[in-house]
Amino acid sequence: MESTEWDAKEPFTFIFENIKDMERFMIICRDTLNLRIEDPGCLWARVLKGPGIQPDIPEEYDNLRVKMNLFYHEVDLDVQKLKPAELKEGLVCVVFSLALKSWCRAVVESVFQGTVETQAWCLLVDHGDRIIVSADDVRTPLEKFLQLPFRVRRFKLAGIRPMTLQVPISENTAELVPSSTWDSSATKYLHNLLQVSTLVEAVLCETQDGCSAIELYLTINNTKICVNHELVAKKFACFMSEKSSALEGNRNGDCAPVSLAWDIYSSPHQLLEMKGRCPVKAPPPDILLRKERKDDPQTVFTHSEKQKPQMSEEAYMPSQVNPQISKLTCNAGTDTIGRGWRIRVEATDIFTDENYGQIEIHKPQYMKFNTLLHSKQIAQSFEEKQHSPDQIDNNSSVSTPAASSSSCASDSSEEQKVAALSQEPSLEDQLISSRLMQFLNPDPLNPDQESLDAKVVRCNPGHSRVLVHSVLHVEPCSNLTRAPISEKFRKFLLSRKYNGPNIAESYCWPAVARGFDTVLVSNSDDNTLSYIPPLLMLLQTVSVASSLAARTGPIAVILCPGWEKVQTVLELLEDSKATYNLHPTSVLLGVDQEEPTKFKIQRNCHLLVTTPFTMMRLLDAQCFLFLRLCHLVLDEADMLYSQAPEQMSVILKHFQKVVSGEERFRCPRQIIAVGSRWSAGIESLVREYMIYPSIIITVMEEAALYGRVHQRVQLCLDCDKISILLGSLDFHPPKPQKTLIITNSAEETEHVYKAVVNTAVFTLKAHEDVTDQFDFVIDQWRKDIGHGTQVILVTTNDCLKALGIRDASCVVHYGFPSTPKLFGSRLFCLSENFRNLSDMDHAESSSPAAQSVLLLSEQNARHVCGVLRYMRRTAALLPPELLQFALGVQQAKEEQKTDRPLCSSLKSFGFCRDTTVCPDRHMINKSLDHPKHPDSGTIMVLPLCIKSANVYSGRIVSQKDDPYETLAAEMNSHYASERRCAVEVLKGELYAVQEESIYNRVRVTEVPEKGEQLFSSVTACFIDEGRTQEVKSHQLLQLPPQFQDLPGQAVEIILCRAQPVDGEVDWNPKVTRAISQKIKGKLHQARLVMSVGDTVWVDPMVRMTRVPGLKTYINEYNIHAEILSSGFGVSNPQHVDLLKRVFQGDENANTLQHLPDDSTKTISSLDPENEE
Repeated sequence: MESTEWDAKEPFTFIFENIKDMERFMIICRDTLNLRIEDPGCLWARVLKGPGIQPDIPEEYDNLRVKMNLFYHEVDLDVQKLKPAELKEGLVCVVFSLALKSWCRAVVESVFQGTVETQAWCLLVDHGDRIIVSADDVRTPLEKFLQLPFRVRRFKLAGIRPMTLQVPISENTAELVPSSTWDSSATKYLHNLLQVSTLVEAVLCETQDGCSAIELYLTINNTKICVNHELVAKKFACFMSEKSSALEGNRNGDCAPVSLAWDIYSSPHQLLEMKGRCPVKAPPPDILLRKERKDDPQTVFTHSEKQKPQMSEEAYMPSQVNPQISKLTCNAGTDTIGRGWRIRVEATDIFTDENYGQIEIHKPQYMKFNTLLHSKQIAQSFEEKQHSPDQIDNNSSVSTPAASSSSCASDSSEEQKVAALSQEPSLEDQLISSRLMQFLNPDPLNPDQESLDAKVVRCNPGHSRVLVHSVLHVEPCSNLTRAPISEKFRKFLLSRKYNGPNIAESYCWPAVARGFDTVLVSNSDDNTLSYIPPLLMLLQTVSVASSLAARTGPIAVILCPGWEKVQTVLELLEDSKATYNLHPTSVLLGVDQEEPTKFKIQRNCHLLVTTPFTMMRLLDAQCFLFLRLCHLVLDEADMLYSQAPEQMSVILKHFQKVVSGEERFRCPRQIIAVGSRWSAGIESLVREYMIYPSIIITVMEEAALYGRVHQRVQLCLDCDKISILLGSLDFHPPKPQKTLIITNSAEETEHVYKAVVNTAVFTLKAHEDVTDQFDFVIDQWRKDIGHGTQVILVTTNDCLKALGIRDASCVVHYGFPSTPKLFGSRLFCLSENFRNLSDMDHAESSSPAAQSVLLLSEQNARHVCGVLRYMRRTAALLPPELLQFALGVQQAKEEQKTDRPLCSSLKSFGFCRDTTVCPDRHMINKSLDHPKHPDSGTIMVLPLCIKSANVYSGRIVSQKDDPYETLAAEMNSHYASERRCAVEVLKGELYAVQEESIYNRVRVTEVPEKGEQLFSSVTACFIDEGRTQEVKSHQLLQLPPQFQDLPGQAVEIILCRAQPVDGEVDWNPKVTRAISQKIKGKLHQARLVMSVGDTVWVDPMVRMTRVPGLKTYINEYNIHAEILSSGFGVSNPQHVDLLKRVFQGDENANTLQHLPDDSTKTISSLDPENEE
């Protein structure tokens, strides 16, 4: 039976009411309910609300539908990997519904083999519909598509079973008998009732095998009826047992069920025309009689002659009807009454409440037919069955059917009824019949089902959003088993619960292992793993020629931008224990000129980790140390070129000279550059020093920089975006052009499409609501176009991956890209027009082949600084208005940081490396930065906590009466006689902690949850020393109020005019450790330069020692000189001047005037707040 769908005239409510005595629960549904009806025994519905029921969220299912359509409609999708290994009953899958024009979740109910292909009969679990699909069109669902529960549930009408007309061929009679399948006319009648109902109520009776039995109640024109009883009254059904009789099964508490008096062929339009004057008749008398019966009958259709109500014969003749009864209208029509038979009937069984009592109860009768029209046993759609008076066959003789259920098969035995039931074909018989029909007729059983001609496209880097330019083919590795790494390193990665390789490593590992010159641009947190595993494998398997055996120096050198990365790389090599016979080591040299000449590399060291500055110093002092060099690795190459461009140039020239010797003809030669950004330095590296490089870029906005996409920024008001958009389009380009206009929503897509299509340019559109048209759109897009022709496609962000466009000539960002990742995914649509540096013959062109137009309105103000930072790297012409606007935005952001602490880099060195991304404050806040100490003069300082080589925490010691010394003495005296532990530890409160013989005041800054731990720790700040550390809770002592009056004595002490060597961000731990050992806990004399809040700047700071026996003091050491003499620190003469400019307010207007460009370290993003 084919299912159909109905729409109510008005929103209605689906209610399940609570029946305590039957322990049933009710569900209340206040929204419009989408119900799909196959027959009264199979109703598909959604439960939206109710006690104990978690309502579904429509937005979640809409998002699921969109995601599935976008995924399974992907042009580059490898469908072979998504086909199930075995197609069997009960399999959860995803299929495409042509009726819904959408991919849907489904369950395979049966599989049958046709003459051409295997087909599956599937149930759409979110729609309650069934379709037949080809086995090749069944897809395996992703795990994320199965997170939401199935949306529809199956219901059936409880306590009743279907009936059908049985027409013996040899007799001229017909009788109603029980059936195993519902008649199509019963389903049609149920449709009509639901369409005109204003309230739908249901009682949940039981649930078996995933199907819930309900009693359905409808309110029509303020009259409530029970559908279960209505179908029995209209002879579509019968009760399954006496316990399901009408009055006993009435769950709403009505004294008797109500039956509608219209005939079963009245259309919904005719029913609605009654407008509240709906004639209602009392329940059929046989229902009342069954209520009174006490003995259980064998069947509800067999009654004794004593129970048969009598009625005069003339009551059945329309011409002899009581004259008090108004003339009734006959509604004639054609419908399927019996299975496989179509008959013509005329129904006149319509009575009003007033006249019902004047008519006697009907006696059993049979319907007589003169003509029977045979039809095929295929379910017909209800839309094809029209009921009108002119369809009545003139040769047909129709009798009025009896209204009493006792008239059903009174002349037939129980065995005949059982035999009739057994003759009803089962589902298996239907499937066998369908297979036979398929064999006789190879056409599809479902004429509306078209085969999905899905193109199987081989997976490529573009599908994974990876740009791979390589003359030599690179086959990615997808798992550790097939990865080109050593077994020891593989075990090491598994021990660290490594779940890679990621997309960058899967392409980089094979290229490095094969000895290719490789460039990788990736934003991975740990780029070290992108090259070390295959590099170790390569070094251990490829032997250096014997001609180099006599020479010294490492075979491979890894250059890192700073000492921290050097330590990270060396620790990884040592922890892996996979460096057999390589003996890796690291070297970090300062500016001391004698140190490089004394340094020696062990002869068996084949792998060296260092910085460009250190290697440059070694080359200047001992150039013969690197004569065996074959592999040069640049870790964070973009930073290497920004921090040490001159050193990188010298090192690369030396490498080129070493590997170009005649004796090195058979030796390997490889350069590996790994970074997070594309830069001009990497470009020169590829052009001048690499041979057949493999360029791998996983960050798409960086790929656009590599591809030399011409960037344009159009400032506009949001209300004028359409006009600016049309003005930026070239409708008569000199070359064939494909333009992609990208919006942020389907509504924007329609809006832009209507505006562009009016320009008479061939325009296409694609968004989430028209995914079924993707194939047509792509076919049109990929067609060849001639000169002066432009094709425009308007689409959304979510559709880009599904469409798989790579050959666009221009991308217009109508909707602003809110994240760098989104911006890069849009630019990747131009990837086939990127320049290819791996192919030097075609790397150069007169003008960029790809361009990007960004529409920037006032609604995107907070992204302006990020946009400007990126656009500066592209060398694009920027509007002066954009620069001025960015300055204002950055100043506004700085004003919002008034509650943040002062930038630590600004305090330590006088400058911040990037004010646009630094979260801290860069201007004076008078309320927070009011000086608490004098800003000039000579003071005695006691450093107690060494944070770095030039930043300490300690106290200013008074030369006369020191209040802290007095406090310390009193605390020692107090706790010597009385020690009370803290009962309750609260955040922000003051306590005391004993360390050896000293009692310190601490303020608790963080109290973690103790849980089930016996002892817990809290984070506490020593307010008289400035250090912060964890303290055991049981060590905290109560601090009496008299010891809390004195403010915290800790002061931040910053030594001026010193900074790390080689442009390092942080001090080398060697320097910090040496300074800490020298000055911690010792009294120093210092001259104040300035003071802000609890911070003082001093210069110089010296240790003075008294000459024994004399009143003379001498300078034991100068801390500034000690830092410089270590070789890892240099002078910073502008430190004080820069601080004064900032603190006097002069720098506020200038610090943002020049936003950082490619010469400094920046984050490649449109907005750091939204960076992914």
